[in-house]
Amino acid sequence: MAPPRLLALAVPLFPLAARLRAEPELRDEALAVTEGNGSAARVVAATRQARAAGVKPGMTLPQARALVPRLLARGRDPHAEHAAEEALLDAAGRFSPRVEDAGDGLAFLDLAGLAPRSASDLLAFERDLALDLLRAAEKDGLPARAGIASSKRAARIAASLPRSPVVVPPGEEARFLAPLPVERLAPELGLAVALSRWGVRTAGDLARLPAAEVGTRLGDPGRRLHEAARGLDPEPFVPRLPALAFTEGASLDWPVVALEPFLAFAAAALERLVRRLAAEALGCARLELSLHLEPEGCDVRSIDLPGPTRDTKTLLSLLRQSLDARPAGAPVTGFVLSAHPDRPRRGQLTLFGPPEISPDELAGTLARLLALLGEGRAGSPRPADGHVPGRFALVPYAPPPAPLLTPPLRPARGLLAVRALRPAVELEVLTHADTPVSLNALPASPTPVRGRVRVAAGPWSLEDGWWSEAPAARDYWDVELEGGGLYRVFRDRPTGKWYADGVYD
Repeated sequence: MAPPRLLALAVPLFPLAARLRAEPELRDEALAVTEGNGSAARVVAATRQARAAGVKPGMTLPQARALVPRLLARGRDPHAEHAAEEALLDAAGRFSPRVEDAGDGLAFLDLAGLAPRSASDLLAFERDLALDLLRAAEKDGLPARAGIASSKRAARIAASLPRSPVVVPPGEEARFLAPLPVERLAPELGLAVALSRWGVRTAGDLARLPAAEVGTRLGDPGRRLHEAARGLDPEPFVPRLPALAFTEGASLDWPVVALEPFLAFAAAALERLVRRLAAEALGCARLELSLHLEPEGCDVRSIDLPGPTRDTKTLLSLLRQSLDARPAGAPVTGFVLSAHPDRPRRGQLTLFGPPEISPDELAGTLARLLALLGEGRAGSPRPADGHVPGRFALVPYAPPPAPLLTPPLRPARGLLAVRALRPAVELEVLTHADTPVSLNALPASPTPVRGRVRVAAGPWSLEDGWWSEAPAARDYWDVELEGGGLYRVFRDRPTGKWYADGVYD
């Protein structure tokens, strides 16, 4: 049985890469990512400009600024690092169905089933695959390195080397590790001191020692380190489960109170979120926003969309509407955006019929209508059970597919259509023998309905929902006014008030 082949995808200086992915405008600046507070903050990673001036990990921030007075400092951002890790796993998942999340900018891919039929082409195939994966990670804003071997430890060490990608031939793991310093195996401090006293400098020196003697003198940690030096890897491959949502977020360097500065941060996060959705051919069906408030608070809200969309402007408009309707109530120190994905509606082209509506444009338009009209006010009307005219239920809008052939135009037969008035227009009505003879809309009415009645047909009595809390009991009339206009009016029996609820066109 052929040994498994694993690809390690690693992002060097991951805290810095995650910060630059969230703030790409800082790439050309002298920047240090720190951990800790105040003068005790220590440098975790620094950009090339800062490293060229002597800034190194482990320095305190005052020491680093003594070398670079205009050094920019940013704290580690757990939200940005989590989003960068998810983006790295998304890129890996587009090349292999089995991906392990090793954390801190490291992922492993199982290449089983991806190898070519000919063993002679294996190394070239794996190198080309690694190059494609590195380009995909770079497109997501993550400069990564790749290493391929038959064990996780050897693949991870190969990915840490500057020349990338590094492909270790099957069975050559021990030979690949032999010339490398033993520090590459990440031994514990006590083991490193003991090996230094023994004169063990490379992984090959350690591999040549008797396994039983190393286990006896150094215990179980020494035995595991000896196995790693020989290219053996007892750690199993643990694939991750598919993510239920795509997340992006950031920790803000200072609390934000005003809406516009926050939306500027949210817009950048939404752009990254949409790029990840587009790479998976998905759209956002529900958007969740989690706000971290000062000093210790959280505000979570969810926005359901009428259709999966990848329109950044639409999503930003929905966020603005949600925050305008219900402000956070406290300064915002961080946020997380979660997009629950779904497959967008697919369009079908036809040779002779009319073109179908673009699914992306349709979803964006519906979402903008939702932002303008409010939740629960955009959709497709459907008839509802009952006798009251105009009663309807609102369902998600899903237009039927375009016909395969353009239907022929048929001559109209002069039918009337009722244009409903919502809300119904309240009227002042003069009657004779319970028949309306004159209509006059109230002064505040936006629809001018007034005049003497020329012809009145009715009444048609209606009772509906008598078992409910809001029963309807009405007498309907169709009336034509002398000055023109054909209206549907009714008298509400419980109150005796008159209304116009339809116009015949």
